[in-house]
Amino acid sequence: MQADLNSRKLKELELIFYPRSIAVVGASRDEEAIGSQWLKGLISCGFEGGLYPVNPKGGEVFGLKIYRNLGSIPGPVDLVITCIPRAAVLDLLRDCADKGIKAAYFFTAGFSESGDARWALVEEEMARRARQGGFRIIGPNCFGVYSPEHGIPYGPFAIRTAVGKVGFISQSSGHLGKVLEFGLMRGVGFSKAISIGNASDLGGAEVLEYLAVDAKTSIIGVYVEGPRDSRRLLEVMRAACQVKPVVVWKGGRSAAGARAAASHTGAMAAADAVWSAALKQAGAVEVGGLDELMDTILVFEKLGVLPRSNLGVICGVTDGGGGEAVLISDACAAVGIDVPALREGTKQELASLLGEVGTVLCNPVDLSQRHRDAGVLRQVMQLLAAEPHIDLVVVYQNGGVILDSFSSEVTDALTGTMVDFSQKCSKPVAVVLPLGPAERRRLESEHSLARAGVPVFPSIERLAKAISNVNRYWRFRAQN
Repeated sequence: MQADLNSRKLKELELIFYPRSIAVVGASRDEEAIGSQWLKGLISCGFEGGLYPVNPKGGEVFGLKIYRNLGSIPGPVDLVITCIPRAAVLDLLRDCADKGIKAAYFFTAGFSESGDARWALVEEEMARRARQGGFRIIGPNCFGVYSPEHGIPYGPFAIRTAVGKVGFISQSSGHLGKVLEFGLMRGVGFSKAISIGNASDLGGAEVLEYLAVDAKTSIIGVYVEGPRDSRRLLEVMRAACQVKPVVVWKGGRSAAGARAAASHTGAMAAADAVWSAALKQAGAVEVGGLDELMDTILVFEKLGVLPRSNLGVICGVTDGGGGEAVLISDACAAVGIDVPALREGTKQELASLLGEVGTVLCNPVDLSQRHRDAGVLRQVMQLLAAEPHIDLVVVYQNGGVILDSFSSEVTDALTGTMVDFSQKCSKPVAVVLPLGPAERRRLESEHSLARAGVPVFPSIERLAKAISNVNRYWRFRAQN
């Protein structure tokens, strides 16, 4: 029975993320118009299905015929993207039903989130007409679907990350845009994502139910403000957390945030403590903001399960490692992450390699006396990885110093060593690269590491907190 339910859920939403054809209603001969830009994004991202711009004025744009209405399109249409004035949407929905589309998402805004009761009623009528017509509405007031594998970019801006195993649901279009931008910078790959805006018809619970059984999704991220289907969402989340990690950022917690959420997506407020308790009971990983959200997803995706979450840390790569060692140890201890002592044999090998004066030969290992030496960095990484009780090798670099005072040859050699080692070592590697005055070069180094699959964090505190969040989920799974 469960297999049948999963099959139905996959079939119902599959054509939203993998449509065979798309109509963009609101595209026009003006190539700079928002609807035309949406069409341009689909073309530039390589969508291979049928593409049909629709505008009553007709014409041509980007070499494609503009159809005057949905009914004049010769072939079937699975998905409709809508960028038209709100007064015209009800007429369009009649055309959608006649055409037999599967789903429509509405960039068009100004409905329940406006606070105007008349337009809230129009939004309700939109959902009613969709049910009558046998298709789904995403939104209104949203950027809709992102499917990088299928050539569907996010919105009109052609944002396209690597294809990966992270699925994401967001009530906010803007926040999902930032999630994808951060993913692009930090090497997070997405299977698919969706912003649902006002969620007049298709809600977060249904999409979460789909992602929970989607074979291409292994990690699920969620941003919510005040979902209409909150009870159902939490029920589905409880089931989803039994099979996949679900990372949740709840917006609108403060009084000011709740007011903003109401005017943003028409969201209704709920008590902060109630949400936290419900998420904990469901087994979801609750995070406090965008940075923690992406850090936690990055650990889930790149580092997997760390049996004991014991870190072997190398610092002093740019000199000054003594203070860094203290910082690292305190930050990890604060969230229950262990930086365990090394075996005596390993300490002796470190002493031979690094010398005993001015060097910390415990864990974290201070590389100060042999800093800048990529060969020594590799040997120390090998020694830490060989420790049976260490699960993750972390290199802490003082980005401001290394990038401001070292030659590009030195920095490239150090980065290359970390990339090469991570690809050959059976244990995962992470890098802490704090922000500094040479930010452009720091980002170049981060991108090089991220492209090679090495996760980079701007502080040891953020890495440790993300690992702690991931541990909390795996403890939940072990107990359920």
